[in-house]
Amino acid sequence: MHNINNFRIETDSLGEVKVPKNAYFGAQTQRAVENFPISGLRFPRPFIKALGLVKFAAAVVNGEMKSLDASQKEAIKKAAGEVIAGQLDSEFVVDIFQTGSGTSTNMNANEVIANRAIEILGGEVGSKNPVHPNDHVNKGQSSNDVIPTAIHIAAVVEARNALIPALESLKESLNIKAEAFHSIIKIGRTHLQDATPIRLGQEFSGYARQIELGVERLKDALPRVSELPLGGSAVGTGINVPEGFAKKCIEIINEETGGQFLEATNHFEAQGARDSLVELSGMLKTIAVGLIKIANDIRWLGSGPRCGLGELLLPDTQPGSSIMPGKVNPVIAESVIQACAQIIGNDTTITYGGQAGNFELNVMMPVMAHNLFQSLHLLTTSSVNFRVRLLEGLKADEEKCVDSLGRSLAMVTSLVPEIGYDEAARIAKKAYKEKKTVRDVALEEKILSQDVLTKLLGPESMV
Repeated sequence: MHNINNFRIETDSLGEVKVPKNAYFGAQTQRAVENFPISGLRFPRPFIKALGLVKFAAAVVNGEMKSLDASQKEAIKKAAGEVIAGQLDSEFVVDIFQTGSGTSTNMNANEVIANRAIEILGGEVGSKNPVHPNDHVNKGQSSNDVIPTAIHIAAVVEARNALIPALESLKESLNIKAEAFHSIIKIGRTHLQDATPIRLGQEFSGYARQIELGVERLKDALPRVSELPLGGSAVGTGINVPEGFAKKCIEIINEETGGQFLEATNHFEAQGARDSLVELSGMLKTIAVGLIKIANDIRWLGSGPRCGLGELLLPDTQPGSSIMPGKVNPVIAESVIQACAQIIGNDTTITYGGQAGNFELNVMMPVMAHNLFQSLHLLTTSSVNFRVRLLEGLKADEEKCVDSLGRSLAMVTSLVPEIGYDEAARIAKKAYKEKKTVRDVALEEKILSQDVLTKLLGPESMV
């Protein structure tokens, strides 16, 4: 139990609230803490930083518009700067599963910044004087435009500064392997069955292109996420927002982030819908699906070491079994696949959340944000780890690749132009039944001359 001396009494429109004495947050935040004891999950650092940036920009513009006096402006700017820097993260205590607009978190920010500004000005924390959380910190704003604005800013910054560089490095690593493995010819596989030959490097060039296309898709979505709802106020009409306020705030946000954010083309779309976040999540899901394909292929091609496909040699990262000595498993690939499975699940939640645009406001923004930022983070860290701990140390077992070529029945495909499909199929079936190679059967039956067979069955001619 807390001692009564560890609390201060604050009031809001519903009455008195006991707030922890040393907290910068206030009555509305405390009510939210009590109302939403759901998960223990909190908004992540990129979002809090973006939210602080919105408050910082608003303070600057409100000061320029003479809506705040100089001391209020400077104190709010300093306090918001501390939020941006992460110095007040412990004060953001509201659960993700809260009011669907994120109002509780917006008020959390307003109260923290107001009380820290009051402290900077030598006032009494909790007094709302000389800085009020609503009248001053939140001036010209509504939770309904601030929260989605912060989500969009953070999402674009994380995608641009963290995820895209990680994916570009992953693509480059795959291209390096494609070049290194170009001379190695192996059997291709379709339907999990032997198919015609392929260069190992060609397989990896396909993986690199998957990642390249993922980056293109991501970049294509970002301009739409870069439209910010700021300035729409409660329902998109801009009530109580001075003319030019949002434009000037966004100019400051662009200066601080190096971004290309702009005010929403239509504020009613920007607040009633979250389609651009659904689109962005869909791009993350698409990249995750591609990564699963790549990671799965690599772990299958590395299966063995003696009784599997064994065409790739994965780097040893850790002992693989608590009971089987010497066993080493493809744990990095498995880690990537699990992370990508989570991203696919997150996209389902975001898709459902996007449907909750009821009239003038979406009311699932906090959970959409939580899942989106987790997906951005997981995709970034998994891509980096996959590259560093698996791809960079990946090698090919050229001997195993060559051995499988000679034994494959699919090599008969190159004989079809000379002897026809049906005759080639007969040879393949006979070779399988008698446990011989296609070359052996063709030579025995004198189907074609040895020189012609050597030319047609040479793997180089098939790739």
